[in-house]
Amino acid sequence: MPPPLPQNPIHTLLKPLLLLLLLLFIFPTATTSLTSSTTTPPPLSTTLSQWQSARATYYAASDPRDTVGGACGYGDLVKAGYGMATVGLSESMFERGQICGACFELKCVDDLRWCIPGTSIIVSVTNFCAPNYGFTSDGGGKCNPPNKHFVLPIEAFEKIAIWKAANMPVQYRRIKCRKEGGIRFNISGSGIFLSVLISNVAGAGDVTAVKIKGSRTGWLDMGRNWGQNWHVNANLQNQALSFEVTSSDRMTVISYNVAPKDWRFGQAFEGKQFET
Repeated sequence: MPPPLPQNPIHTLLKPLLLLLLLLFIFPTATTSLTSSTTTPPPLSTTLSQWQSARATYYAASDPRDTVGGACGYGDLVKAGYGMATVGLSESMFERGQICGACFELKCVDDLRWCIPGTSIIVSVTNFCAPNYGFTSDGGGKCNPPNKHFVLPIEAFEKIAIWKAANMPVQYRRIKCRKEGGIRFNISGSGIFLSVLISNVAGAGDVTAVKIKGSRTGWLDMGRNWGQNWHVNANLQNQALSFEVTSSDRMTVISYNVAPKDWRFGQAFEGKQFET
């Protein structure tokens, strides 16, 4: 039997090198994809930008909803920074108040008599249009399920349509909210009951979860009371307060020591803000 041929030293060196190059070619791509999908959620502008159909009506400037702030609990809308760029949503869109603070772009469509061409408005959700079950959804119950309906201040309505239009077909899409300053925390309550109104939220605009932390406690889950009012039963007086706020796009902002340890009920504080 002939002796085995001697191995070529060049082949011996090339084999592990080729294997290493193959591994580098395969795994960096997989690792990059995994990192991107877990740490960078899709932008709101790409996930919530589809135009959809709805209808819109308006209410007069003398309506008390101008000052009381409606079902989201924002109080005086002008002082809260929302002004007249606000909207009330029908039941099928309101999500029991979770959507409070979200921003929509609206434009008038399908009626050349009343639409103002080339215009659109951006509004924040501050109120709820209650259903009227004395009427059918297509016979006067404009905010009855499953209708998608927007109720606007007349000042906002007249930017996209002539007021005589009354009940107008519109198209809408949800967009990112852009705000000046940080998230605002208005603290109210008594004793161990603490309620916090959260407003001026950028990005998704809404709030889906809130945690609060005293300087001598861990993080405590807060519950939604109504609208964007959140509450907790805990003795947090004489402690600096921190807040963790999560929005519907799963982004979270933590504001440490927003309120000093000598905070009082009735005070408002400003924390960090979502990036937009």
